[in-house]
Amino acid sequence: MSSGRLEYVDTVVIGNGPSALILSYILHGWIPHYSGGHHDSVLDSKVAQVPDLLSLTPDLYDHFQSSLKYSTQALPINVLLDTLLRPNADTQVNPRPCVEWKYTPKRAISHLVLGETENAGGQWAKEDASAIWDIQALSYAEMLALPGYSFADHHLSTTGELLPDFVRPSRREVAAYFDAYPRAVGIHESIHTSTKVGNISSCENGFSIGSHNIFCKHLVLASGTFSISIPPRPLLRPLKALDNLDEPLLVVGSGFTAADAIISASPHRKIVHIFKWAPDEYQSPLRGCHHQAYPEYATVYRQMKAAAAAKSNFKAPGSPLRRRQKHNPFFSHRDWHSVYEGYPNTQIVEVHTFNQYAEVKLKLESGETIERRVGSLECAIGRRGSLDYLSPALFDGVVGSNNRAVDHFDDKILISGRTLRFRCEVDLQVAPNLFIIGSLTGDSLIRFAFGSCAYAAGKIMASREGCRKSLPSSSLNSTPPSIDGQVLSPMQEIDGSAHQDLHVDRRKLARSLELMTAENQIWKKSGWWSGGFMLS
Repeated sequence: MSSGRLEYVDTVVIGNGPSALILSYILHGWIPHYSGGHHDSVLDSKVAQVPDLLSLTPDLYDHFQSSLKYSTQALPINVLLDTLLRPNADTQVNPRPCVEWKYTPKRAISHLVLGETENAGGQWAKEDASAIWDIQALSYAEMLALPGYSFADHHLSTTGELLPDFVRPSRREVAAYFDAYPRAVGIHESIHTSTKVGNISSCENGFSIGSHNIFCKHLVLASGTFSISIPPRPLLRPLKALDNLDEPLLVVGSGFTAADAIISASPHRKIVHIFKWAPDEYQSPLRGCHHQAYPEYATVYRQMKAAAAAKSNFKAPGSPLRRRQKHNPFFSHRDWHSVYEGYPNTQIVEVHTFNQYAEVKLKLESGETIERRVGSLECAIGRRGSLDYLSPALFDGVVGSNNRAVDHFDDKILISGRTLRFRCEVDLQVAPNLFIIGSLTGDSLIRFAFGSCAYAAGKIMASREGCRKSLPSSSLNSTPPSIDGQVLSPMQEIDGSAHQDLHVDRRKLARSLELMTAENQIWKKSGWWSGGFMLS
C-alpha cells in the first residue's frame, strides 16, 4: 500500500479476524457450491436448484422458523451456511459437509484486508493484559475451521499427528492457526496486519480510506464487537494498578471472562467474586455450559449458584449437584469452600488502596456491609467494539445518530452485537455497497460467520460481473430500518453471550436424538443465545 499516491482497489475489508479471512478466501475466487446430500429434504431440494452458494435468497431458509432443527437465534442466512458446512454437527462425529469449494479465478475480486493486530486473527491474536493464552476455546476445533485449511489440517502440519475428536484447543493454538491460515491458502498478499485505519468516508462511487489514501467501490466492516474491554467505574480504577498474588483476587462479572480469571488463578489463591444474579431477568452465559463438555465453566457457575442460594437462604436440590461434582475432574482442582467467596448483586461502595493491597467495602444485597482485603482486580463486565475509523457522517449513516444500542464510555462510542442487529435482519448491506460481517451482525461464533461472508461476496461479485438483476436481500422483513437507528423490525434481546453448542456434550452421541431435542427446546426458550463471546 502506498501512502503517497491514491490507490484503487475494488473492495476493502476492515478487520483481519476469522470472518475477514473467510471473505478474502471467497474473493480470491474460491466459490462454495452445494454438493448435495443434506438430511433436510426440503432444504436439499431448494439448494440443489441453485448450487452456487453466493446466490443466497430468503426462500432457501424460510422453512427454518417452523423447524426445531435450526437455531432461531442466529441470522437464518448464517444458520443456512452452517448446516450445509456441518450438517448435524451437534450430534454427529465429523459429519460430511454438503459444500464443495471450487476455484474460479475469473470471479476473483481485487481487495485488501486491513487489520490492527500484529498477526491475522483479529481478537484471537490481540495482545492485551487480560489475555489468558492457555484457556481452552469454547468451541470444538471443527467449529473453528476456515475453508481450505482446517484446524485439523494445521494440527497435522505442525505436529505430524491426527487431531483427536472433541478437542477444544487453547487460545494460543487457535491464534497460531489463524496466523498460519493466509499463507496456507494463498491469500496472504491481501492480508495487511498492524494497520490502523481511520477517516473512512463515503464519496462519489465508493469510499475513501483517508488514513491510507485508498479508494474502493465496496467497503466491508469486519472489525468485530470485542476489541475493547468495558473499563471499571472510576472508584475501582486504582485497583488495576495492584498485582499482589499473595492477596485475594477481586473478580467482577458473571460471564466467560470472569470465569477465565477464576479458572486461571492459583488454586490456593482466595477469590472474592461479585456478580449479577437475577434468573428471571438475566441468565449468566455460564448457565449453558454442559458439566462434562465444559467442566471448568460449569463448576464456576455452580459456585455462583450456591453463593446466591446461600445469600437468599434458598437451598437448591443437592443430589444432582453432588453427583456432578463427583464426575467433574475440575471441581477437585481446588478447595472451593475455603478459597471462593461469591457475592451476588453486591455493590462496592468504598475503596482504600495501600502499597501492596486494598481494602474494599461491599454492600450486600441484604443491605449489610462487609470489608475485604484484595491484591488485584479483574473487572470483566463485558467487551465492546468501535467504529471510530468511520467519519461522523458515515458512522451516522451506518449506525444511526439516535441508535439506542450504543454505549458511551469515557467519551467513546462503543458498539455491541445489538447495535446493528436490527439492520442485519433487513439486509447485511447496511448502506449502498457497504456490508457488515462477523460479530458485527450479532452472531459471534465462527461457525455462524460464513453466511454473512457468502452474502457480501455474492453481492460484490454480482456488481463486478455487471449483473443487472440485483440479488434479493437477506431480509426476513420487508420494511427497511430508518437511518436514525429506530428499530423497525422485531429483535430478540442479545447480551453478547451466544454459544449454541454449549448445552450439548457432543461426546454422548448415542443419545443424539434426545440431546438434539432438548437443545432445540433450550434454543427456543433462551433469550441470551443471540450474541457471542469474544473468542468464538
